[in-house]
Amino acid sequence: MFGALLLIGIFIVGLFHLFQYIEGTIQAVNQPLKKVDGKQTFQGEKNKLGAINVLLLGSDSRGEKQARTDTIMVAHYDPQTHKIKIISLMRDMLVTVPEHGQQKLNAAYSFGGPELLRKTIKENFDLNIHYYAMVDFKGFEKAVDLLVPNGIEVNVPYEMSYGIETPLEKGKQQLHGKELLGYVRFRHDRLSDFGRIQRQQEVISKITNEAVSLHSVVKLPKLLGLINKYIDTNIDSSTLLTIGKDMLTKKSRDIKTIRIPEDGSFQNKRDEELGDVLEVDFDQNIEALNNFIEEKNVAQNEEQKE
Repeated sequence: MFGALLLIGIFIVGLFHLFQYIEGTIQAVNQPLKKVDGKQTFQGEKNKLGAINVLLLGSDSRGEKQARTDTIMVAHYDPQTHKIKIISLMRDMLVTVPEHGQQKLNAAYSFGGPELLRKTIKENFDLNIHYYAMVDFKGFEKAVDLLVPNGIEVNVPYEMSYGIETPLEKGKQQLHGKELLGYVRFRHDRLSDFGRIQRQQEVISKITNEAVSLHSVVKLPKLLGLINKYIDTNIDSSTLLTIGKDMLTKKSRDIKTIRIPEDGSFQNKRDEELGDVLEVDFDQNIEALNNFIEEKNVAQNEEQKE
């Protein structure tokens, strides 16, 4: 089956923040929004004073117990700079999965859920993860249609049909939930997953602007219902409330993105057991990640010098 790519970054950096800003919707501050249903207890250390990293996962498992996650992102939020950054991790990277040896990155979830994926990212990229959230693709479709009933305008570069439920014609058009999901799922062209990530980041930016607009406030009850039904997370409400205030006061609207592995840091390989994989230069990508995340420090130092 073709893996579904879910833009759960939209929920985390958009919808979640909007919901939690309305304190009346929070029944128990510092409690997870929903009971965690991971295969193992998530062991990410809670970092309440400094920057946090949220592992964003998407899957259309349809009830399968050994499903893989085909969307892997990390949302980085710094409360001092009020900046949000999105890291897209390609699922076919060849990595070391603790106790399972060399595997594709997205296999870690099927072996041990969010916790094993957290350990895998830490071991291979030296990136600490503090929270996680997983969304079902139906939640994405319904949220888009509720938030943006007139659809999102995109320019489809060519006909898209194979592997997605609703075929798309070439050209500029307004896409609704199911169509937009197909737009970001499609991977049967020369760009494969690289093209999906490009479209993913494009749509995150567009829907985030819609999610934090004032007219979305009246849709809070229905949106909150979607979250409770389609999202599984261990993020506490107080953390979401903090980020939400930044979103609504426009402090965190400028979302920066990066794709790992970066260009020039990997090779396409064919593994006898795993199939097509990306053989990654981990040192180069760890450096790229650190530069991306710590960019704020450079800017702050320059401001202080002035």
